Amino acid sequence: MSDNIFRAVQSTLIYIERGDEYLMLHRTKKENDLNRDKWIGVGGKLEPGEAPEDCALRETREETGLTLTRWRYRGIVTFLSDRYETEYIHLFTADEWSGSIRDCDEGELAWIKKEALLSLKLWEGDKIFLRLLDSDAPFFSLKLQYEDDTLVFAQLNGKRIQ
Repeated sequence: MSDNIFRAVQSTLIYIERGDEYLMLHRTKKENDLNRDKWIGVGGKLEPGEAPEDCALRETREETGLTLTRWRYRGIVTFLSDRYETEYIHLFTADEWSGSIRDCDEGELAWIKKEALLSLKLWEGDKIFLRLLDSDAPFFSLKLQYEDDTLVFAQLNGKRIQ
């Protein structure tokens, strides 16, 4: 493990729900994107002085055109990697908003049925927290460690699960 943990970034990840679907972002437009070609929720890095909730609202508005009016803070994901910066990801779901979806400059937005999510190109650790979201798990702490792009360790609420 490198010293990346000392340069950790804080970010948000938001899964917007519409019935049995999530609004997903297929990351295809940014160069040098660690999420390139993967499907993720919307979100991004916290700006100085910004709370996770503020970032979630701002990033959703910037990436989708939607203004969230009801959301839940669901968990914190610690992303460790031998290739990328350590990241603390504040995970949210939302099920009410105003506005209309517009084009995103980071990729294509699409409503995807929850039952189809695990067949998409995702980070392996995302599959763990998507299952937690689907089961309405209480607030959780999930630690994910990757070597290259392979998940080598996962810990949920202090207990190793992989």
